[in-house]
Amino acid sequence: MDTQALRKQAHDLDVTVWVGKSGLDAVVDECDDQLTDRELVKVKFLRSARGGTDVPSLADELAERTDSSVVETRGNTAVLYR
Repeated sequence: MDTQALRKQAHDLDVTVWVGKSGLDAVVDECDDQLTDRELVKVKFLRSARGGTDVPSLADELAERTDSSVVETRGNTAVLYR
């Protein structure tokens, strides 16, 4: 996996998964389905989802639960790859 190429590819992607106050549990299945359909998914973590946690930690947990990898996190957004 060439991280730089994946970051370039992800740059123009729209956010397709939003994690809100319901947390990761509410989006794991949807994110998993999207990763099955395409290799990159952009996820936005809303303030209500973060609680006392930072975005990289949430992204790592979501990646682990969807059997994917975190390509990058920037601000409140993460890109997952499978």
